[in-house]
Amino acid sequence: MLRWLTAGESHGPALVAILEGLPAGVPVTTELVSDDLARRRLGAGRGARMKFEQDKVTLLGGVRHGLSQGGPVAIEIGNSEWPKWDVVMSADPVSEEELAGIARNAPLTRPRPGHADLAGMQKYDFADARPILERASARETAARVALGAVARSFLLDTLDVTVVSHVVSLGTVKSSSKVLPGIDDVSALDADPVRCLDPEASQAMQDEIDLARKEGDTLGGVVEVVVHGLPPGLGSHVHWDRRLDSRLAGALMGIQAIKGVEIGDGFELAATRGSQAHDEIIRTADGIRRASGRSGGTEGGMSTGETLRVRAAMKPISTVPLYTS
Repeated sequence: MLRWLTAGESHGPALVAILEGLPAGVPVTTELVSDDLARRRLGAGRGARMKFEQDKVTLLGGVRHGLSQGGPVAIEIGNSEWPKWDVVMSADPVSEEELAGIARNAPLTRPRPGHADLAGMQKYDFADARPILERASARETAARVALGAVARSFLLDTLDVTVVSHVVSLGTVKSSSKVLPGIDDVSALDADPVRCLDPEASQAMQDEIDLARKEGDTLGGVVEVVVHGLPPGLGSHVHWDRRLDSRLAGALMGIQAIKGVEIGDGFELAATRGSQAHDEIIRTADGIRRASGRSGGTEGGMSTGETLRVRAAMKPISTVPLYTS
């Protein structure tokens, strides 16, 4: 079982990601991780930080000559803006005199709605939100992207499993396409400003982004992750914390701003009668299959061997220009 951990702050010197449980022989390279981090910066409506943020990847351990060695894999993602923050965010003590003349060291005493600021300040009795927002920042997701690149390489190399994601709704606009994207669609998705396979919906989403930006507002949306080629039986029916759908939901809900997760038809199934809600088991020339995919590729906490489908709903970004005053 793979276990992962991240460390580091938004304006610290680097983020560090550690992946444990990866077997030996899995292809892992700096280029592999860097390519996925570059994709993270794509898309319409991205924040200003994405324009100047550069991710310098260093493989610190667990990899030799492009292959995992069986030990924990450690990845460092350097912060190109660190020289501007090296005093304010120094791990070692800094004199009050040295800090006094630095404007960005001023305490952040006004917590922002929708952020971790207030709850974190109350939890640790901080008068300054800086220690909370530095770790709570979505910048931490860069470390998860790096880990995800390695995990996808493992799935592809060992089981020929492919993972694709796309946007199914943004703001009030929903894609009408019911097609589940495959690995051959990745280039088209990467080229689309909002990662949507429905051209009409894509343009409407971009228009909605432009309107929200003009009005000083932000938008949320729903992303769908599709996994092809999983064998049946991954996960467990025995313990709650080993159930595949439980682990997927926890991983997605742990991403900043995610407020809802559904597997397969999820919430829609709650309004469906049982006679129409489940995937019939059928025999085909390729063996036992399911006649539909309402369950999203999991049953009883385990993969069924069908296409895995999970959606995550992200709330509008909490930093709303309209309310900055």
